[in-house]
Amino acid sequence: MTDMFATRITPTDGYAVTVTSRAEAVTDWAVRYFGMWWNAARVDAADVTGAVVAADVDPGEVAALTGAVTSGQHAEVVYANDRMVYGVNGDGVVRATQPDAGLAYRWEPAVRRLTVVGCDETAVATAAARIAREVVRGQLLGNGWQILHSSAVTRPDGATVLSLGDKGAGKTTVGFLLARAGWGLLANDRVFVRVEEGAVRVLPWPSAAAIGFGLLDAMGWYDVVRDRVRAGEQMHPTQHQRVTDALLADEREPLWKSSGKELKPQFFPDQLDTMLGMKLATEGRAAALLFPRITAGATPALSDEERGVQDGDFFNAKTEDRYPDVFRLLPAGGASAGLAEALAALPHRSVVLGHDTVANTALLEEVTGGLL
Repeated sequence: MTDMFATRITPTDGYAVTVTSRAEAVTDWAVRYFGMWWNAARVDAADVTGAVVAADVDPGEVAALTGAVTSGQHAEVVYANDRMVYGVNGDGVVRATQPDAGLAYRWEPAVRRLTVVGCDETAVATAAARIAREVVRGQLLGNGWQILHSSAVTRPDGATVLSLGDKGAGKTTVGFLLARAGWGLLANDRVFVRVEEGAVRVLPWPSAAAIGFGLLDAMGWYDVVRDRVRAGEQMHPTQHQRVTDALLADEREPLWKSSGKELKPQFFPDQLDTMLGMKLATEGRAAALLFPRITAGATPALSDEERGVQDGDFFNAKTEDRYPDVFRLLPAGGASAGLAEALAALPHRSVVLGHDTVANTALLEEVTGGLL
């Protein structure tokens, strides 16, 4: 009998999903991907209860599920940048296939089990982690949590600074600068937030981190990443081969798709620590807000610009376009009461940042010291 392996993911008490597989590499991937951020750990597969993502390499099952989907009524969407065909039967069971990726899925809501099968171990591991995160997202959203488009860093006492702004404003840069200065990195792009006992509790959203060549170079990380890649360390598989080739060749100019989107190095969450030296944190309590704006050539300074928390800072089923709710995992509503008001009541400042990371960090440390 083939051994079964399992990784339990527990972002906080009361929420969990277990990834199981006959391939240990798949469950090890979940440990690496969710790791400290969502308290992922290996467990005995015989003791698994609750929501399960069962992930295996099984080309025969891929073919069977693909046939079941395409032979009946079905719809089509783009899911995680790949075409997905899916159908739902009368019992609410969802079957889906991504033919170009060699993946297929089956969600059985009655037993809270989502099967992921594929033709390639890495593709299965990546899909299993993505789906496990969606299962947890549904659990959290169903209990009043919301997703905020923000970076977040945390002090040892739990006091957390959230950085918000429009795309390209500098949220990730602020998070990385403060994390490099000794704060715990809670998130570089998104966080879960909920009002609890009058405070805004913050949980991370684990994801691969995309960091452009310009920021890598400015932070002094480019050489480290280049050397580790040259030594054979694998980056996250979503990284484009052109990026890997550029790192190997020590080329630092930004790379672009024909669509105008920048191609960036893609880091596993654990590489933010092991490669870039930023310590990860598991949760915090929102204590202040920053609204950054990066301007080329600017001297870092406080800004009089007024910007508060806006509706567009929150993610919902309508604004999430990468992972449409094909498997019906997400609730219709249930937002945390008073969240926007609680965030608006926090001390906050707007800042202008330039491209001098030393000067930027000095300003951010001064501002956060004053806010907290």
